[in-house]
Amino acid sequence: MKINHMKKYILSGIIALALFLVSAPSLFAQPGFDDDVSDAPIDGGIALLVGAGIAFGFKKKVNEEN
Repeated sequence: MKINHMKKYILSGIIALALFLVSAPSLFAQPGFDDDVSDAPIDGGIALLVGAGIAFGFKKKVNEEN
């Protein structure tokens, strides 16, 4: 009985993967930009947010152990 369930899950996974591989190349978020568009820089603000997230996670981990 369990083997039939596994076959069903494997088959549905293969079908989902095949559908994704067939449809993914035709999906684009947006067309290309002209050459005069300047890119938005990733500056110190994101680095501060990442650092704060790491510090918060470290603090929570230390508090869990106590």
